[in-house]
Amino acid sequence: MKNSILLSLIFFFTFTTAFAQKSEIFEKDGMAIKGYDVVAFFTEAKAKKGSENFTYRWKDTNWLFESQDNLDMFKKDPEKYAPQYGGYCAYGTADGHKAPSETDTWTVKDNKLYFNYNKKVQQLWSKDIPGYIEKADKNWIEIKDKP
Repeated sequence: MKNSILLSLIFFFTFTTAFAQKSEIFEKDGMAIKGYDVVAFFTEAKAKKGSENFTYRWKDTNWLFESQDNLDMFKKDPEKYAPQYGGYCAYGTADGHKAPSETDTWTVKDNKLYFNYNKKVQQLWSKDIPGYIEKADKNWIEIKDKP
């Protein structure tokens, strides 16, 4: 079991280093968080796809929302709803690098939104969320504008 976890982590770090993004915001096809509505994670506690009909450009990235109300809430206070570490993996950020994330790994902790690389990484992260947040907050300052 430990060897399996170790091999998964080695693969994870090798893969994410090779495909690290330069953008401060994790995006795919020009959309933040793969086109998911970040407000819905807070208001509905669900991952919901946004619509191109409700698009807002913030930090050089398009953010999609499922409704005009959600778009308006984001426009009013984007820092409140935007995921921590630009939506990159919180666990990876705690380790000092950017890694992509999956929307089904979301967590809201202390009114902040976090994502992880995958469910296995989310399990590791969930063992010490406050500790990883502390490390990630420090690391993010250094890595947010780096590839």
